[in-house]
Amino acid sequence: MKNLTFYKMSGSGNDFILIDGRSLDLTKFNLSELARKLCHRTFGIGADGLIVLDKSDKADFKWHFFNADGSEAEMCGNGGRCAARLAYLLGMCEDKLSFETKAGIIRAEVDGSKVKLELTPPFDLKLNLNLQIEGKDYLLHFVNTGVPHAVFVVKDLENVPIKELGRKVRFHEYFKPAGTNVNFIKILKDDYIKIRTYERGVEDETLACGTGSVAGAVIAYKLGKVKPPIKVETRSGEILEIFFDERLKEVFLKGETRLICRGEVLEEAFI
Repeated sequence: MKNLTFYKMSGSGNDFILIDGRSLDLTKFNLSELARKLCHRTFGIGADGLIVLDKSDKADFKWHFFNADGSEAEMCGNGGRCAARLAYLLGMCEDKLSFETKAGIIRAEVDGSKVKLELTPPFDLKLNLNLQIEGKDYLLHFVNTGVPHAVFVVKDLENVPIKELGRKVRFHEYFKPAGTNVNFIKILKDDYIKIRTYERGVEDETLACGTGSVAGAVIAYKLGKVKPPIKVETRSGEILEIFFDERLKEVFLKGETRLICRGEVLEEAFI
């Protein structure tokens, strides 16, 4: 693992460490432990997640995605957009591409720094759930957009206790064993919402979440509050565009990506 080349990228405020693993023997790596060390904000490089690009016989490439706590996730919208752009820049694929994830084969299209990414069709939709937390009833909604997402619709987005309430919902008995991400949305117009997200695996609020933005848009749509395409303003201030048909069979996420730096991980990072 000495002198391992890495790339740092950001997708709407979500930051990731990416490694081209095609020439590496990944069986010799503990990728979960690698994610924990490299994603640490003070002892490592610092990131919301680790992405390792790998060879695939089903698509242009395969990815391995790990949250900052070392847990492996099925999908990540903003991470997927970063991975697609880096793969294109490294010559692994054309500007229209597909890659293999634990959530299935994902398609993407690279247009300069912007990437449009297809997500798996949402499933397990549940509206108007009543969840009891410490003796108090909460109304929320749920949908899986490749990963599980609980969604609250709120009027005051700025004063929501994101970390406190998010953690209680994330670890609630109802969502065990996998847990859930937790989103809070405010509907501003019939095509525009704002969102804040507590992310499972990061265990804190993040500046953006792609699959969470899609979840928020889908829930707002199913509640009859918005119509696609929908703009979602993330905590970073960047806006993601969500596209889907009325059957929710074709769902796309579009937004900016940033290639921040390339460097080498040195031996002391693994101590």
